[in-house]
Amino acid sequence: MKTQELLSISKEFGSPIYIYDAKKIENQYNKLINAFSNIPNLRIHYAVKALSNISILKFMKHLGSGIDTVSIQEVKLGILAGFEPDKIIFTPNGVSIDEIEAVSKLGVQINIDNLSVLEQFGTKNPRTPVCIRINPHINAGGNSNISVGHIDSKFGISIHQIPLLLRIIKNTKMNVNGIHMHTGSDILDIEVFLYASEILFENAMNFKNLEFIDFGSGFKVPYKKDDVETNIEELGKKLSIRFNEFCKLYGKEVDLVFEPGKFLVSESGYFVTSVNSVKQTTSTVFAQINSGFNHFIRPMFYNSYHDIKNISNPKGKKRFYSVVGYICETDTFANNREIEEISEGDLLAFKNAGAYSFAMSNNYNSRLKPAEVLWYKNKALLIRHKEDFKDILNKQIELDFNL
Repeated sequence: MKTQELLSISKEFGSPIYIYDAKKIENQYNKLINAFSNIPNLRIHYAVKALSNISILKFMKHLGSGIDTVSIQEVKLGILAGFEPDKIIFTPNGVSIDEIEAVSKLGVQINIDNLSVLEQFGTKNPRTPVCIRINPHINAGGNSNISVGHIDSKFGISIHQIPLLLRIIKNTKMNVNGIHMHTGSDILDIEVFLYASEILFENAMNFKNLEFIDFGSGFKVPYKKDDVETNIEELGKKLSIRFNEFCKLYGKEVDLVFEPGKFLVSESGYFVTSVNSVKQTTSTVFAQINSGFNHFIRPMFYNSYHDIKNISNPKGKKRFYSVVGYICETDTFANNREIEEISEGDLLAFKNAGAYSFAMSNNYNSRLKPAEVLWYKNKALLIRHKEDFKDILNKQIELDFNL
């Protein structure tokens, strides 16, 4: 998006504010589709947890995507957005058997990554199609919080437990129609991804009635100029060849499924804030903004880098600032970062704020959540109102201690 568009939207709806570029989402979706154009049965299921606004979900449906969900609430959001149950995959972790059975009754594809839960569910629901999530023991991904395929991960069923898994399936006579893996996010080395895929292909041969193989996602997007990213085109060429070979060996065509979240929406998002004050200490110049990790926790939680531009002074001389928030904790967005000269009242735009940004926001310090806007066909469409004080008190129960 252009600087003037970000400025105009921020002035119209106020700041802090999240702004998403629909065209960028569409471009990323098509980039993935084109990279795997040699796959006859390709399915994209957008990972709802990355950005769950219902208007974003409806836009994903408009593009032709299905969705990947991790809670019954996300499933219900998807159905409300218009997705048919057979376009929804439910891939939870650590939820109760009651939640899994409730989702199953909605007709959604179930994906299970726990032997105990699998046995319970298969015993009671042997005819219900189930996908199995395998842990390939591949340590892929960037930050340790998003690397989920290693041997001590809470996610997935270990490849070393395949004999026990097969015994459970035989005893329950359950219907396994899919096999799935997810090694982590921010995967750069496609050879690691391809290696994990070989493990998945090998284990898929144990299941005779597969309808799909789900490779998860975790593709890395660039966060700054000249940053490295997953080479989707190269991955598409190499994995497509190998997948089509597998289908011939397996004896039938199966669907290839991806569950991208960050890849589709991260680069579309901008988080725009206003500078409350510029504070000089003995060694540091702080730009203190009207937000904190209550709105945008990624830099603090994942140590993620987000490019910051002063859109009020885009051609200003660059100086070094530490950009910090207004929360009564250490909420530092950037340390000693070179940014166009900042004055009080300026608007700062954080890039790559589409994924796991608003979705992880909260009301810490009793602060209000910001608005969300979708930039669609050169129009700014409000898709979430900013909160007001009534939202803070919503669902609270006020007691009278004078009784």
